[in-house]
Amino acid sequence: MTKVLVTGGLGFIGSHTAVELLARGHEVLLADNLSNSNAAVLDGIAAVAGRRPVWANVDLADPLACRALLAGHPDLGGIVHFAAHKAVGESVQKPLAYYRNNFGSLVNLLEFTAAHRDCPLIFSSSCTVYGQADQLPIREDAPIKPAESPYGNTKQVGEEILRDAARAHGVRAIALRYFNPIGAHPTAAIGELPLGVPQNLVPFITQSAAGLRGPLQVFGNDYPTRDGTCIRDYIHVVDIALAHVYALERLLAGRSSEPVEVFNLGTGTGSTVLEVIAAFERATGRKVQWSFAPRRPGDVVAAYADTAKAAQGLGWRAERTLDQCMADAWRWQTSLPRPAQP
Repeated sequence: MTKVLVTGGLGFIGSHTAVELLARGHEVLLADNLSNSNAAVLDGIAAVAGRRPVWANVDLADPLACRALLAGHPDLGGIVHFAAHKAVGESVQKPLAYYRNNFGSLVNLLEFTAAHRDCPLIFSSSCTVYGQADQLPIREDAPIKPAESPYGNTKQVGEEILRDAARAHGVRAIALRYFNPIGAHPTAAIGELPLGVPQNLVPFITQSAAGLRGPLQVFGNDYPTRDGTCIRDYIHVVDIALAHVYALERLLAGRSSEPVEVFNLGTGTGSTVLEVIAAFERATGRKVQWSFAPRRPGDVVAAYADTAKAAQGLGWRAERTLDQCMADAWRWQTSLPRPAQP
């Protein structure tokens, strides 16, 4: 049994990955400072997994706090790193906060893995590193374009930091470039729970349908796509979580072909914003109120993955459909207590 640190472990993808790691028999240590999560998620993880992981409330971008945490766990066998700010639009408004948090936490963790070479790291990267790709679907060897947002830049430079650390210090890592994780655990015990106004499409859809938000704004209707709205590759969060487990186990088994490997995680199919709305209505029987709004800074026209490398290298493919994603997201939303009325 390997002890695995999951940073951002009470967040959306982190919590689902913790469940899957526990299901595979690993010991899980969570680190999360609750900047975009809730301590109650720990109960949901325990309910699904049947085991309650240890949680440390720590800001990993703080060097002293990070070192103190890691010093107490010298037997760590792997790190899965999710602890990062992640909203494209917000990053345009708050670039310095994104650079401070996303780079600081990564460097602090890599200092530990450089001194403990038997502790590999899985890096939560993103399809945003490709910018607006020249060809679709996007392969891992596609050119890395200038970032469209500070968030995307943190992922590009984060991967460069990994490669530099590997060359200089023997760090072993896998960067997983995933596309658009959505959905929730089918038990509805854990799911996406953004604090404040959701920055991502699907939680805004579910909150709007539940009467917690006003009509959805669809940013842009003049993109060169089949219905004028942006195209993305939407993938179920459980599929994403399983890929992280397979990637870590690839590193632990010594099967990597190079010090830092990169894999796309997606379904290989792109859906427009209007198609996602239609899938939600089809899967739930609920209507979504929406209207068009101007384009949002930092958004690319279309992005969806070529997943052949992940299938070959990780033995992984996305299995859940868009309709399943939407049904699970709605089940999660309706399981949540409604906020008290003023």
